[in-house]
Amino acid sequence: MARHQLDSFNNFLLHNLQKVVDEQKIIETDIASRGKGNQPVWVELGHIEVKKPVVREADGSQSDLFPSEARLRNLTYAAPIQLDMTLCKGYDENGKPIRDEPIVTTIGQLPVMVSSMACNLYGLSDQERIHHGEDPLDPGGYFIINGSERVLMTLEDLASNKIMTEFTERYNERIYVAKVFSQFRGYRALVIVERNRKNLLEVSFPSVAGHLKFVDLMRALGLMGDHDIVNAVSTDEDILTFMMQNLEESECDTVEDGIMYVGKKLAPNQTRDYQRKRAEFVLDNYLLPHLNYLMPPGLKEEDPGYQEAVESVRLAKAHFLGRMAEACFDLVLNKRRIDDKDHYSNKRLKLAGDLMEDLFRISLNRLTRDVKYQLERASMRHRDLSISTAVRADVLTERLLHPLATGNWVGGRTGVSQLLDRVDHMAVLSHLRRVISPLSRSQPHFEARDLHPTQWGRICPSETPEGPNCGLVKNFAQMVEISTGVEEEAEINRILYNLGVEDLRRETA
Repeated sequence: MARHQLDSFNNFLLHNLQKVVDEQKIIETDIASRGKGNQPVWVELGHIEVKKPVVREADGSQSDLFPSEARLRNLTYAAPIQLDMTLCKGYDENGKPIRDEPIVTTIGQLPVMVSSMACNLYGLSDQERIHHGEDPLDPGGYFIINGSERVLMTLEDLASNKIMTEFTERYNERIYVAKVFSQFRGYRALVIVERNRKNLLEVSFPSVAGHLKFVDLMRALGLMGDHDIVNAVSTDEDILTFMMQNLEESECDTVEDGIMYVGKKLAPNQTRDYQRKRAEFVLDNYLLPHLNYLMPPGLKEEDPGYQEAVESVRLAKAHFLGRMAEACFDLVLNKRRIDDKDHYSNKRLKLAGDLMEDLFRISLNRLTRDVKYQLERASMRHRDLSISTAVRADVLTERLLHPLATGNWVGGRTGVSQLLDRVDHMAVLSHLRRVISPLSRSQPHFEARDLHPTQWGRICPSETPEGPNCGLVKNFAQMVEISTGVEEEAEINRILYNLGVEDLRRETA
């Protein structure tokens, strides 16, 4: 009954922990290595591993920790996290990094889900569980923090990286909107393309005040010719008429003009050079960040092929914006309906593993900043640089434990971690299978609270609380199976290419 929680947490242990470490990869410092011509010093992060939960006694001895003991002694059921860290001090004559021996460092304690792969109960028979003070029928799927059992709620949210259409009323005019929640490595950006009263398209995304003209933004992303921009949107005759109006209102003719148009919006009254750099930075990082996966990992600005890779990603972003514009015009022409936000194909569930991944990403980021500070402080005092003294394990542990203990999660969400309801066995199962919506409890949200036809077989139609939470707090149906998405699109792309699908982005490039 708690299989979805356990599978999600196991996937986090097996794959997502290492993925988060690989995203960080190196900790750069502002230290210049003494005696080697002021060469840089940095730390490389390697393999990460979670051990089994242990308890350290006052006399320094260690022993395996089981959930029953953690409950009785008000302990946190957590396991040490070990990470390979290598200190690098500059480069040799051949340009290769000078590395010290890799050191396996304990960077903190990870709260472990009961009955998951990292749990000491994993793989034990019913008789062995009873011997260790556990109920063999206990489903697991929860954490033990300072002796109290806490369960992570499954969060329901709109699907990211998917184009959704709607219309809004503004000044008694109907505005047609296509929007996408673009998500990449925990960062989520809302990108909106809307058609205003004059049939002109405007784009808005984070860090840009107001709107940008669609055609000028397309030029900034590398589509120079009018023909290319129109083709990126659609070849439909009706849409071509709308696009002609947009092209006539355009201010820019070249890619350089487009970048400067964005730069003037972002940094008015600044130098031209600064405006260009700012525009390029914002386009590469804040506009449709989910397409940044197309950048080869580890490619640096000084590497050959970097500029070509950046231009390829920008073209992909231009084509994606074209698809959003087409969806917007199709809505105007009644060729598509508005997307139903309550349809379950437009929703995704965040399970315990996904929530722990978000939390670990923020916590590791905090640890790397602390390691950087400790190394720089040691260097200022002319001490030998050592990873073992620079890593303070309680920095990461504290960051992981506090949200689990309080329920206040990263991203400003509250009530994510809750005290497990132990009234009876059914209450436990119900609590482990609860799904909560991010919508405000104080608003009516009639449609969101309604029973939607797509919930059939997925969500229990009758188990929901009375009062303000009605329809916003739901429970899984008994036989539900939760499918998992694919992070990397490379595998899907490979299958499509083998089936003969052409990559129009490459042809345009």
